[in-house]
Amino acid sequence: MEPQPPTSTEEEAAAGSTTPRFRLGKQSSLAPNRGGGGGENGAEASGEAAGVASFQMMYLAHEGNAEGIRELLDAGADPNFRDSDGRTALHISACEGHAEVVELLLDRGAEAVVEDQWGSTPLADAMHYQNHDVIKILEKHGSNHKVAPMHVNSDRDVPEYEIDPDELDFTNGKDLAKGTFRKATWRGILVAVKKLDDDVLTDENKVQAFRDELDVLQLIRHPNVVQFLGAVTQTNPMMIVMEFMPKGDLRKHLNRKGALEPLYAVKLALDIARGMSYLHEHKPQAIIHRDLEPSNILRDDTGHLKVADFDLCKMLKWRRKVREDKPVTSPGNACRYVAPEVLRKEEYDNKVDVFSFALILQEMIEGCLPFHDKKIDEIEKAHSSKERPPFRAPAKHYAYGLRELIEKCWSENPADRPNFRVVIDRLSAIQIELARRNRWKVRPLKCFLSFEGLRKKDRNEGSTNRSSRSSR
Repeated sequence: MEPQPPTSTEEEAAAGSTTPRFRLGKQSSLAPNRGGGGGENGAEASGEAAGVASFQMMYLAHEGNAEGIRELLDAGADPNFRDSDGRTALHISACEGHAEVVELLLDRGAEAVVEDQWGSTPLADAMHYQNHDVIKILEKHGSNHKVAPMHVNSDRDVPEYEIDPDELDFTNGKDLAKGTFRKATWRGILVAVKKLDDDVLTDENKVQAFRDELDVLQLIRHPNVVQFLGAVTQTNPMMIVMEFMPKGDLRKHLNRKGALEPLYAVKLALDIARGMSYLHEHKPQAIIHRDLEPSNILRDDTGHLKVADFDLCKMLKWRRKVREDKPVTSPGNACRYVAPEVLRKEEYDNKVDVFSFALILQEMIEGCLPFHDKKIDEIEKAHSSKERPPFRAPAKHYAYGLRELIEKCWSENPADRPNFRVVIDRLSAIQIELARRNRWKVRPLKCFLSFEGLRKKDRNEGSTNRSSRSSR
């Protein structure tokens, strides 16, 4: 195939004393203004311009014309030719996702690990534009992940929460909940560290979700929300560092304890409600958790509960709703707690968390999962028919309006569900009544207890005297 002739602009540039710029196609993944190239003071090419043939190779790399590039290389074109931004044909083809061109250039001597003026490599460009076939080819030729996707070029831009990974000691660490967190030591204290999977680096959506989670975590300060301590974002692997919760999550606690006494269940429910009320009333934007379930609620060393795991949360401006971009997938039993409007892919607001809260509170009293007799794939159908988990525990376990509160919280119409401030007020009143009832339970008076103790003592002493006389 005949190589395409360069444009007049390209000819003029190639005739100049400096290496011409290449403005076509996608740009460096680390360029200041992606899509528009860099400044005019780009990196000098190593040597003078390689001529029209070498610069034409850049254009053909953009087009994905492997046959044309092969002819140019056979004619002596330099596979490592750089433009004024220090970018090569390998950079261009990696951006555009032309796997055949990438393979050809590498086979003909192109350097796999080569940086443009912003420090971006062909692999970094392929990762940014999610060209997975190109990523595999470059990794096979020895190209490594040089920087994390959130890498910044200036020390002044490093986040205040950045933690030096060398300060994290995993020597005695072990996997915690869900296998995503590990116990570590940081500056003399135990912490929980969430490591991001390697596939995050090649998925821009997951990188964005990581950024969103950090944006939320650094804003949160509340006794009933797990405390964010910092993150590793400038090197791989990227990590989130949280306070360590020694007693595990509420799921394990419920599995071990079964049904809880109503007064204890209300106490725990108040911890959850206070944390959620803080999130929902956060300003300037409310925070919807959207994944509230026992595995995402942790217990501190005093037994109090703290809300955790914000990777699915949403930032909600006042009086606005959000919608899921793709079908909801909740692992394991987590889907049992998802509000029906989310499962139906409808718009929703922070009342989805109130719905989930109601199911958790009922589970603490009943001692079994919501819809425990149904399979996972039957849950959505149950919600569609407006079905709710039955109340099987004795009525006295739902005294003082507790059952009515649960039913209100899981109302089909989200607008009918109370906010968490109302939930806290009602639970506090119920807690007082339950505590009063426990205090007034019929118990033997102290004087009768003392009298019974004296009688037992007399019987024991008499028995001892008789046995000693018989022995004589």
